[in-house]
Amino acid sequence: RKRAAAKHLIEHYFLQLTEGCGNADCKNEFCASCRDFRPLDNNAAAVKALELYKINAKLCRPPPLKKESDSPSLDSGPSPLDLSDADYSDVHYLTETTVCMILSLCEEEGDYSPLVRVIGRIFSSADALMKSFRKDEASEPLGASSSSAAAASSKEASLEEVFGDVVEMCEVTVVMCVVRRVFVRLLVEEVFVNALINLSANMELDLEYLNVYETSPDYLNIFVIVMENSNLHSPEYLEEALPQFCRALVKLPVSGLARLSKLWSTCGLAHVRHVTETFQQLITFTVVSHEYDGENLVNDDETVVAATQCLKVAFYASIQGGDVDVGNDEEDEQDEASDELTLHELLGEEQLYRKGPWVDPLQKELSVRPIDGTKPLVPFEDFINESLNEVLEVDRDFTFFKVNEDVKFSFQSCPFILTVFNKSRGLYYDNRISMYSERRRSAFYSMTQDTEPNPFLKLKVRRDHIIDDALVQLELISTEKPSDLKKQLFIEFEGEQGFDEGGLSKEFFQLVLEEIFNPDIGMFTYDDDTRVFWFNSSSLENEAQYTLIGLVLGLAIYNNCILDLHFPMIVYKKLMGKKGTFSDLSDSHPVQVLSRSLKSLLEYPGNVEEDMSLSFQISHTDMFGSPVFYDLKENGEQIPVTRDNRQEFVNLYTDYMLNKSVETQFRAFKKGFLMVTQESPLKHLFRPEELELLICGSKKLDFGALEETTEYDGGYSKDTPIIKDFWETIRAFEEEQKRLFLQFISGTVRAPVGGLGKLKMTIAKNGSDTDRCCPTSHTCYNILLLPEYSSKAKLRERLLKAITYAKGFGMM
Repeated sequence: RKRAAAKHLIEHYFLQLTEGCGNADCKNEFCASCRDFRPLDNNAAAVKALELYKINAKLCRPPPLKKESDSPSLDSGPSPLDLSDADYSDVHYLTETTVCMILSLCEEEGDYSPLVRVIGRIFSSADALMKSFRKDEASEPLGASSSSAAAASSKEASLEEVFGDVVEMCEVTVVMCVVRRVFVRLLVEEVFVNALINLSANMELDLEYLNVYETSPDYLNIFVIVMENSNLHSPEYLEEALPQFCRALVKLPVSGLARLSKLWSTCGLAHVRHVTETFQQLITFTVVSHEYDGENLVNDDETVVAATQCLKVAFYASIQGGDVDVGNDEEDEQDEASDELTLHELLGEEQLYRKGPWVDPLQKELSVRPIDGTKPLVPFEDFINESLNEVLEVDRDFTFFKVNEDVKFSFQSCPFILTVFNKSRGLYYDNRISMYSERRRSAFYSMTQDTEPNPFLKLKVRRDHIIDDALVQLELISTEKPSDLKKQLFIEFEGEQGFDEGGLSKEFFQLVLEEIFNPDIGMFTYDDDTRVFWFNSSSLENEAQYTLIGLVLGLAIYNNCILDLHFPMIVYKKLMGKKGTFSDLSDSHPVQVLSRSLKSLLEYPGNVEEDMSLSFQISHTDMFGSPVFYDLKENGEQIPVTRDNRQEFVNLYTDYMLNKSVETQFRAFKKGFLMVTQESPLKHLFRPEELELLICGSKKLDFGALEETTEYDGGYSKDTPIIKDFWETIRAFEEEQKRLFLQFISGTVRAPVGGLGKLKMTIAKNGSDTDRCCPTSHTCYNILLLPEYSSKAKLRERLLKAITYAKGFGMM
């Protein structure tokens, strides 16, 4: 009886809110007859009726006699709810109104089992869930006053303005803010967990075998609703429910994943971060809960693989939701088709080895690349999973990527989750495979043509003429037999004994860079403030010189050598295929005074034309100090810069400085770079800032990490007195002395990718105390040969002498 009375009162409040009491002078603010009353639709009136019942609000007239024929019912609204049915078996989908009414009545009765049964049934059914919380059935939040209702309505309108186009484009009809409110009100996690397990199992089968996504455009609603649950990363979901859901999500076709990514990109930072952290939590939880070895690889873990593929959807959502630079691309040099058969083609293996860079299908569907994201919603670093990287066997993973990625999943196809160190190892394996392939082909040709095999890219150079010698030989090779550039580099310095096992190559690169970046040559300009080099647009050197430096960069990457190079970030960005923009000018270009001036122009509040007297003709000085004039537009001298066209002026000015003025030099430079890297997965694996790290190494020198990872040989150990004296000496060195030592031991002043801890230095005993011998090194293998000196002072004196004066093979 109590339940029937409650229903009767709620219906009376509903009638009062929708039809009123009929009194034109009614003063009841909760009556439709009141002049100040704002009309409500059925959904909002039903929710308000529940609120008025709970606070025992004023009724304008006595409750009418109950007549089924003329009594208004809450069922007349969009909610399919029959309050007389304790099991709510006729509720076939959910709206916010339905959930709030059931919850209110459960609170009244003190029995929540009906709500639990409804939630469990709806959230277990794909058909029911994708019909729930639709856009045209959204309602006012429960308990909202008339003022808050107006605010909520205004908020919904603003959300519609922001998301409308994308939602319509993605054909997603669910109202996400409504789903969020429902999840906040319903604290029945056990029910959601069990429902999600059942739901996901059915969806996985439906998507794989019944093609339901193509036949039901609202199917994506299910994934949108589930991911609005803010508790998905909690332990009760991580063991079974969320893994099952991820396996279902990745069964969506690429077009469906793209739509979901676009939708998430419109939801703002908080939502994309929630989605990202949910999948990251699942990956970490799974990895630390299992043990992996050579027989049980992380690549075989279905949960980790599925969660990584789901994380990819969030990764592209983060890019699209942030600042994106699409279409501002450099034109890539197209390789001419070669008539020469590859070794794999000769041996019938061409189907086993992918040729050319791999393109992500989701990236292709979205027409957006990681390099297009100038400022994503979630930083790129947050997508790296350290736990996964620690257990990943990169060599095996790369094999899957290179040979049979269609059969076995490779994390190289999701490079955003990998550390730069692991990506560099993947690239190293790719380069070694290419070198080995060229070596096999060389042996194959030598047998068929009865010639001497040539397994290396051999360069014989003179120290005093290193640029001329390298240029002539590399130009000849790139013209007559460019495939030889893919062989392992082997350097021989004329007049010096020594077999190149890596150390001579490092010295070759260092000497070439010192010569090419010499200001007297004039190929590059140097800025004292930023300490970076930029292409000299007035250089008298021919294009071949710039092609050589591009080749040097490519060969350094290919042969795993670090270069002491000082380019602004825009150079690496252009190498990866993007043109320079104003942000690149202000952040990294040497002419920072120009950047500040252009920024001031954009922000100037006064009369630009009268106060600044600028035109679309600019001028700068060449290497001889003579002025050079350039029209940004035709007849630029006659076109004044005004408040209306100043943005165009800045864009054209930037394009000229970063792109057009050095177009000839940079094209030749990039051509040389691509001669070596065109077919490598470089662009797929790395972003511009990672490419700089790959080429130049890390500027951060952590000698503590080097000390921890150093190995000892020949009778030395970390507890040997001479070793303790050695590390105390290194720690007392000044920064420049530390750099000299690093160059002495490794051939470069930069740390490798991953830091000095990845250098793998070895200190070996090289005899007892001596007055004639200084420490020596094998830079090929980072080995320091250290005599056992009798005192710390003698050790310091000999070590400083060695690192200061050692140069060339066999010295010291």
